[in-house]
This record gives sequence, C-alpha cells and structure tokens, in this order.
Amino acid sequence: MADPPVTLKDVAARARVHPATASRALNPETRLLVREDTAARVLEAAAELGYRPNTVARSLRTRRSHSIGVLIPDLNNPLFPPIVRGIEDRLAAAGYVALIGNTDGDADRERMLFEQMRARHVDGLVLATVHLGDPLLAESARADLPVVLMNRLAEDYSLPSVSVDNERGIRMAVAHLAQLGHTRIAHIAGPQEVSTGLARYRGFIAAMEAHGLRPDPDLIVTARAFSIEEGLRCAQQLLGRDPGCTAMSAGNDMLAVGCYAALDEAGLRCPRDMSVVGFNDMPFIDRLRPPLTTIRFPHYQVGTEAAQLLLERIAGHTGPVKVLFLAPELVVRGSTGPVPAGGEPPGAAAAGTPGQPTAGPAGTPGQPTAGPAVPPGQPAAAIHEPR
Repeated sequence: MADPPVTLKDVAARARVHPATASRALNPETRLLVREDTAARVLEAAAELGYRPNTVARSLRTRRSHSIGVLIPDLNNPLFPPIVRGIEDRLAAAGYVALIGNTDGDADRERMLFEQMRARHVDGLVLATVHLGDPLLAESARADLPVVLMNRLAEDYSLPSVSVDNERGIRMAVAHLAQLGHTRIAHIAGPQEVSTGLARYRGFIAAMEAHGLRPDPDLIVTARAFSIEEGLRCAQQLLGRDPGCTAMSAGNDMLAVGCYAALDEAGLRCPRDMSVVGFNDMPFIDRLRPPLTTIRFPHYQVGTEAAQLLLERIAGHTGPVKVLFLAPELVVRGSTGPVPAGGEPPGAAAAGTPGQPTAGPAGTPGQPTAGPAVPPGQPAAAIHEPR
C-alpha cells in the first residue's frame, strides 16, 4: 500500500514552524517574508520528506495557475531558444512555469494556441507573434489578461514590450556598407505587417538618406516571412535586376542565409562580388563561410526582461507602460568588403553566368564597431507613456 502523501503540516512539524510560515518559505514570491535561517530549515525539511506542493489546491486558493503562456513564431529559428531560456529562468525563480506554443507564423494556429492557453488559466502571456493591429491584443485586454510583447511593439506603445532598437541597428548596418564604399545597397525587408520588419525597413530608408544615397525602389524587396526560403527568393529577384547592387542588407539572419544560397546559384562569391549583412546574430551564424556580418543584441536578456515585465503586471504594479529597447551592436565578420573592382554591380548578366561556388575563404572575424553610446544589452530607451 502506498504511503500517504507528505503534507504541508508534515513539513511544518519537521521544521518546527507554523504551517503558515512553512507555506511562505516554500513560495518563492513570499520567501523574503521569512527569516533566512527559518526558510532554509523549511526547505531542508521539505527535501528530506520529499514534499511536493499541490499546485491544483494552490491554484484554487490563490486563483493563480503559476503558469505563463509564451507564443513563438518559429522555434526552428535559432534566435528563439536563448530568448525562451531567459524567460524560463526568470519565471522559475518566481515560482512560475512557461508553457511554450509554436505558431509557425500561422494565424489560425496562433488563435488555437491562444485559446488553449486561456483555457488553462495562464496568469499572463508573452507574445512574440503578434502583427500590427492583431485582434488578440484587444481580446487579451478585454479578458484582463496581462500581456507583454517580445521582439514586437504595439503601434501606440500601449503594451509593455522588449525588443532591440531595430531602426538604430539597421542604420549601423547601412553605415558600415557605406563606409566600405557601397552606394548600390539593396534591402530585403521583413514582412511589413510585423513591427520588426517595418522598423528595420524605415531604418534602412533613413540610413540611406542620411548618407546621401537614394533608396532605389528596385533594390527593395519585401519578404513574406523571415525565412531562408524567402531570403533566397528575394535575393534571386535582386540579382535579376540591371543595374543591380553591390551589397544586400537583410532584415534578419535567416534572410541573409537565403542570400548566400542565391549567390551560390548565380556563381557569385561573397564578399568579392556581393557584400551581405544580416540582423540578430543568431547562434552559429559565425560558422557560415564566410562568417556573417550582422547586428547583435542580447537574446537571453530579451527573455529575462520580458518575464520581469510580466511578473510586474501580474503583481499589479501600476505606472507608465514600459517599452524597453536594448542597444544593438554591429559585429563585422567576413561577409562584407569593399565595392567589387570597377565598382560595377553584378547585374542581371552576371547573375546568370556560371561561376565558382560561394564557399570562399572564411575570413577573419572582425571586432564589433566602436558601438553605441548606450552599452550593448542595456535598454536604450526605457519607458514610453501610452498614447
């Protein structure tokens, strides 16, 4: 016959404290209310007895599930695992567990996961999937469900959010290419219904104009998704245009990888024939040949900051809505170089000429540029009042 489960009263008796004290000591949110030596004694007693809290009973008593829903657009994107790790670590320290949902960029799947999270009575949501004007945001507000956006922004800054300063980052990428002498710079923009894609597109236009360069509409192609396949498609379009470009600024690293594939198909070498810059500095991107020049930001910190903002909302903290922008950093590697000899873009003719594969010399990873005034990883702009 199985032994009866260990109860809170058993732990309290072993630790020689009142059950209420034991309860506070076992709860990460209230542990600071208990003397440190007392809390240590309670935790030791719980470990010795093999005590496991009854989460269902606690949920009924506190009306909290101590679970958080996290919706991610694409877990195949190496950008997101370190971000999710940051969320999980911060939530675990506060006694919460993250329920991860992968939408694959599909609106119907996002809706289904959103409803499933609500049915499980999550205490809040971290959303990295929303589009501009997404109806899920209004539904969350009507349900009085705390929401924090991650790697996304609300158009009116009405919701807490954490992201990199996208416009600033893409300006750094364009400035780097301009300093190398490039004037025919193309942009593979991310989806414009996503705040990330829109901000980086706007930053590209502003950066070109700031360097006295005319943004050529023929050298701007919009991807339908932040994917390798879309990067390949868009880069193929750019290589088929005449006159073409000598450099490509991609809306993220996945799109940049697609650029590599298009150059390989066209028999062009990077950076000898075409320079390429990405955005995100996702894990392993420095292992490409050549290693990708890109914009870096602290992925793990995006996750921890998003979780912290949500915990504050759950705790009922009032005050201005916090919109955090983490400072970007340019990381120069082997995929960017001077304008090709003669200064002529490859153009449509070169794009169709068989040549050697792009797997050229790996190049020497460069040092980050003398970066932004704000140290990398620190919020560049902390709080916006809702408008």
